[in-house]
Amino acid sequence: MEIEQKQAPIIEQFIQQASTLNGPDLVKLIVEATSHHSLFAFSDILSVPNLHQLQGTESSMYIDLLRVFAYGTWTKYKSDAAHLPELVPDQAVKLKQLSVLTLAETNKDLSYDQLMAELEIANVRELEDFLINECIFVGIVKGKLNPLRRCFEVKLAAGRDVRPGQLENIMLRLTNWLNISDSTLSIIQDKTKWAETMSGDDKKHKMEVKNRLQDVKKSLRSNVS
Repeated sequence: MEIEQKQAPIIEQFIQQASTLNGPDLVKLIVEATSHHSLFAFSDILSVPNLHQLQGTESSMYIDLLRVFAYGTWTKYKSDAAHLPELVPDQAVKLKQLSVLTLAETNKDLSYDQLMAELEIANVRELEDFLINECIFVGIVKGKLNPLRRCFEVKLAAGRDVRPGQLENIMLRLTNWLNISDSTLSIIQDKTKWAETMSGDDKKHKMEVKNRLQDVKKSLRSNVS
């Protein structure tokens, strides 16, 4: 999606900044990154060696917060909120957006009830406003609201950071997809060859009929003469 392409230079900018900062400035950078309206991937920033300076300090919770933004959801944050920094409004919106993307990974029809529970949104009107203004218009998902079915029908969603341990599952799914594709291609090739053979046989048959007709015509003409 376009949003995924746009955030590449933003990620690189934050990585370069993080590589030159220390202590409190790293904390400010984490807050800025997790509040940025166009940034939805954080694992590359999380892997910057300089962030290790915060480990074992009072600011180590900001690394944990960055990890939640990379791999977690609003529900995960709420369950660990006592050990994490309080979110500013932009961070709260961001984490709810990321939560929608996580739900869209496994289900393209997201029920209003599920979304309201996961995002702690009080009513349908507020939920629909959030989906329209903070998800569809922002460009992280494509889809439509279905009030009759009380669900959000997702057509396409931006990808999130690959969670630890998830890569093996992705590779397995890709391998299975390739195997199915190879099998399908083999079937198509066999059918193409069969069609070509049948076409050749049909042409041969038509030529034989044509030759026989010519022989019959010649024979008739000879008899008439």
